[in-house]
Amino acid sequence: MKVKIFVTGGTFDKEYNEITEQLHFRETHIYEMLRLGRNKVDVDIRVLMMIDSLEMTDQDREIILEHCENTPEKNIVITHGTSTMVETAEVLASSIRDKTIVLTGAMFPYAYGSSDGLFNLGSALAFSQALPAGVYLAMNGRNFFWHNVHKNDETGLFEELEPGTES
Repeated sequence: MKVKIFVTGGTFDKEYNEITEQLHFRETHIYEMLRLGRNKVDVDIRVLMMIDSLEMTDQDREIILEHCENTPEKNIVITHGTSTMVETAEVLASSIRDKTIVLTGAMFPYAYGSSDGLFNLGSALAFSQALPAGVYLAMNGRNFFWHNVHKNDETGLFEELEPGTES
């Protein structure tokens, strides 16, 4: 079973510029993360964009949707910024029913050395192979249905919504 990985940027791939003191994108860290995690899953990686999810547009989400629809793989992991991950998941779930798609991200850039990204990536790869068709988010070792999760901005964690409050 091959897993398709689509890279869209987000905190996963941000780096710190010591001169401007700002975060920016250079290239994806996904290859190094898979190597360090000793990944043995057959993956095919495609970088779609390198942007902060707060800057993601409807057109960007359509690009992600198109690639998910057109890839022959039935198991997909998408690295994504955490701020608008649920919005992208909603777009995917509205059109795709026959694939297992898992979006994941990081609260701290991988380049910082203490990122949660490596753990989240490994979890997403496992969930993409084990869960039935649908759209999910994988963060902190947990998987969530896309429509029953939110990011708690106070704790920086993803949480299930209370019953009756689905997005």
